[in-house]
Amino acid sequence: MSFLSITGATKTFGSNAVVKGFDLNVEKGEFISFLGPSGCGKTTVLRMIAGFETPTSGKIRIDGRDVTDLAPNKRRIGMVFQAYALFPNMNVFGNIAFGLKIAGLDKAQIETRVHEMLGLIGLEHLAERYPYEMSGGQQQRVALARALAPKPQVLLLDEPLSALDAKIRVSLREEIRAIQRQLGITTVFVTHDQEEAMSISDRIVVMNGGRADQIGTPSEIYNRPKTRFVAGFVGTLNVLRAQVDMRIPKKVTVGGQTVQLTKAVEYPDTDGSVSLALRPEALSLIPSASRDVTFEGMVKSVNFMGSVIRIRMDVGAEAISFDMFNSPNLVAPAIGQTALAHFASTDMFEVST
Repeated sequence: MSFLSITGATKTFGSNAVVKGFDLNVEKGEFISFLGPSGCGKTTVLRMIAGFETPTSGKIRIDGRDVTDLAPNKRRIGMVFQAYALFPNMNVFGNIAFGLKIAGLDKAQIETRVHEMLGLIGLEHLAERYPYEMSGGQQQRVALARALAPKPQVLLLDEPLSALDAKIRVSLREEIRAIQRQLGITTVFVTHDQEEAMSISDRIVVMNGGRADQIGTPSEIYNRPKTRFVAGFVGTLNVLRAQVDMRIPKKVTVGGQTVQLTKAVEYPDTDGSVSLALRPEALSLIPSASRDVTFEGMVKSVNFMGSVIRIRMDVGAEAISFDMFNSPNLVAPAIGQTALAHFASTDMFEVST
């Protein structure tokens, strides 16, 4: 049985359905990320798990117990917010101790647990500081410790890193993941940052229009997206229109050039065309035995991006982008030059609308 289960969850505000028939099963100790653009429903689902919103329909269970209609303080949930939400009139020790006092622990138990949490987040030396005396990253560590102190069954994080600068975000997300693994706590993390979700999640729920478009591991989401939305939202992607030879459904034409696919297309439009996707890193100017397809086209742009150089090339009426790893001896093709881009047919996949 799943540790956290959401079945048929729907949430409407007036006539507006924000979440539509949402289903998810999370195993104990799993780290799940909700990923999607603003307004897709990811925070609303998180708030329903926390008890801040009640589903219009559907059920939420934690460790086999129906918590759909329970108040937040009856659910054993730890919550970390984007804006830290620390008590400004309490020092670090007081903030972490707050939930323990509400739970009725005695002074000795509170002191022991707070010091455990301070050690976990590496801020033992800042126990007496107040939030205004600390950096954003330090405040968010305190918020995390406060959420974990009462030993919740599920940890919820609502875009906890979005207010931090890029370097701090990377280091803190790694710390959060390390702490989560150490404690083995079931965790749901909301973000609109695809790199964030890909780097720390066991599985990702890509949300679109109140629904889960796809649920899978980072590798599955990136390498085998099931919908065009997922394919375009996660990573950079070439989406090409191809004409299908219906007599040979593995054979398609892209920009006037023939490609033999590894499997027959499944979603041809009424005009016999299909959408095919190809990641930029799948293409190379260097031929090899594994790259069994070649596109010939004209180079339209060459963009230096540090570790890689991104090249855009027109193949007939279609445009493709691909990446070359930068090196001091690299000679990139010139704009207007005809070039050959090679890739493996197994790297091209069909996406539905």
